[in-house]
Amino acid sequence: MVSFAFFVNRSLAPHNPNPEKLTSYECGEEPTGNAWIPFNSRFYVIALIFLLFDVEMVFIFPWAIVFGSHEMNHADPRWGWLALTEMFLFLGVLILGLVYVWVKGDLDWIKPKPIVPTTDTYIPPSVYEKLNTEQSGYQVKDFTPDPQPDAATATTTATPQTPIRKPMFKPTFKKPGNE
Repeated sequence: MVSFAFFVNRSLAPHNPNPEKLTSYECGEEPTGNAWIPFNSRFYVIALIFLLFDVEMVFIFPWAIVFGSHEMNHADPRWGWLALTEMFLFLGVLILGLVYVWVKGDLDWIKPKPIVPTTDTYIPPSVYEKLNTEQSGYQVKDFTPDPQPDAATATTTATPQTPIRKPMFKPTFKKPGNE
């Protein structure tokens, strides 16, 4: 049956390939660059939460059919109350899970809250100042964003320049009419 369905599809469907139809489809944009780029792990969390509530709908629809059955409710009214209680328990567990994920911060997509470590120990600034002024085998150097090499070290050691790395992925967009 499967082979017959493929045969019928192959014989009846039009076959007009062109370069536009043969390209990969990626959300309306033409895919460019490498597919092995870093992927934000929050997408997985959001997908799992979506699946949780999607499966919830699979259980709610049959429940609504059974709960709305007049024949079953007329035969024994306790069935309606049992179904209602059961669904409230089911939804309560799901809502507790949603509140847990929300409080944990997994739904904060735009502004994640950094965890700032705190300590109970107080060290006065004078201790740091004393430590920085002592000459105990090391010297604190001032920070310079673009250090210039000394003339003596530049002639003796030739350090190779590290090449500037280009980004792995650079999106390109087609303008309408320039195809």
